[in-house]
Amino acid sequence: MNNSFLKSVIAGIVATIAMTALMMVSAMMGMPKMEPPKMLAETMDAPIAVGWVMHFMMGIIFALLYVYVIRGWLTKISSPAVKGIVFGIIAFIIAQIGMAAMGAMFPSMPTPEGSKVLLAIGSLMGHVVFGVVVALMAKDTTSY
Repeated sequence: MNNSFLKSVIAGIVATIAMTALMMVSAMMGMPKMEPPKMLAETMDAPIAVGWVMHFMMGIIFALLYVYVIRGWLTKISSPAVKGIVFGIIAFIIAQIGMAAMGAMFPSMPTPEGSKVLLAIGSLMGHVVFGVVVALMAKDTTSY
């Protein structure tokens, strides 16, 4: 396994932890509760552990996507943090499309409670944190 791949996987795990921690803290500060692992598990009628595994797998896949595809599109941006912000926005958009598709395919998918605007803002913030962590952790990796 090459070093860039392993660093990307680790970046995806750490960034998913950071994003999840932000979601938990923001719920304690009055933002709507965001629970992607629970939502995934309920949608598939699976144990919560399956939802957590899927949540982290998506984080790893997105980190690999950043290192091996998206970072190459952002060569005009010199700052890894700014690349991460852009990547976080891209990940947010992909996540919203994915959520809409899942909602259409799985009628059992629970609907998040609370203000849709605050949910969108919280999700965007979480994805930007995710993107920045991935970009900073993966800045020394090479993609082949």
